[in-house]
Amino acid sequence: MFSVFEYVLMAFYVAVLLVISRWIGQQAFSWMPPQATTEAQRVDDLFSFLVSIGAFIFLGLVGIMVYAIIFHRASPKDYSEGHPSRGDARLEILWTTIPTLLVVWIALQSFNIYQQLNILGLNQIVHLHTPLESAPAYAATVSDVPKPASETIDVFAKQWDWSFRYPNNVTSNQLHLPINRSTRLNLQAQDVIHGFYVSEFRLKQDIVPGRKINLVLTPIREGKYRLKDSQFSGTYFALMETDVYVESLDKYNQWLTQTTSEQTPANQAVAENIQPPKTLFNSGWYTVAPAQPAVANKRKLTNDT
Repeated sequence: MFSVFEYVLMAFYVAVLLVISRWIGQQAFSWMPPQATTEAQRVDDLFSFLVSIGAFIFLGLVGIMVYAIIFHRASPKDYSEGHPSRGDARLEILWTTIPTLLVVWIALQSFNIYQQLNILGLNQIVHLHTPLESAPAYAATVSDVPKPASETIDVFAKQWDWSFRYPNNVTSNQLHLPINRSTRLNLQAQDVIHGFYVSEFRLKQDIVPGRKINLVLTPIREGKYRLKDSQFSGTYFALMETDVYVESLDKYNQWLTQTTSEQTPANQAVAENIQPPKTLFNSGWYTVAPAQPAVANKRKLTNDT
């Protein structure tokens, strides 16, 4: 049995561990890129909590091992067995209940954050096959209620180019977002699976061909960011990047009303493809030829104009 002093010492050690673990969890915020959306704040809060839990468990186990080595080291000639922990109901309940509660809490928080990110369009027509049917039966799922947004931008991904269609039929190879305003991105893949990934937004969403996936976000930090393709979509997928600008509403509207139609090379894969191969041997593998750069910052004329 433990003495009163040992119980006090253990309580003090646990309190110190809580303070240190909390401090380490707060430092985790600086390990991540700047928070550029409201959704990023919740993601970072969950990450900080996981770091705190991990630090508490790690430091606690290390402390117990060091304490056992220093104060409970057996003599070289001591072959007796230690105190059996198996069969202790209190200990079994303790190390079963605490991890279970932690896992359930983390799962609920993760689901809550996923719901707040509000990724729509994933509920598609489900093909149901039964053993007695040769043809599939179709069952439609009920879509979620769309989250309100002040802007809607169509995002088109293809090998190896991003293009964006704004209100009033303005198209561009750059993504412009107004700050402090919710924006719905209608993600569409035109050939293979792509991935919409901006690290400062804490968003990484697969874009599946044949599906329209709506993603609602609210930028809160002005600046220039980089949109990358998180999925391996071909030989030049690492070059499939473009700039993302978060700006004030006035600057956004000013950019949106501009009428320039200059030819801006948006597809870096073209320049990479025309270069001679840098390998000693030609593998003979088929490589998809990149499409020529599209006209960026172009306003499509409507019938009314």
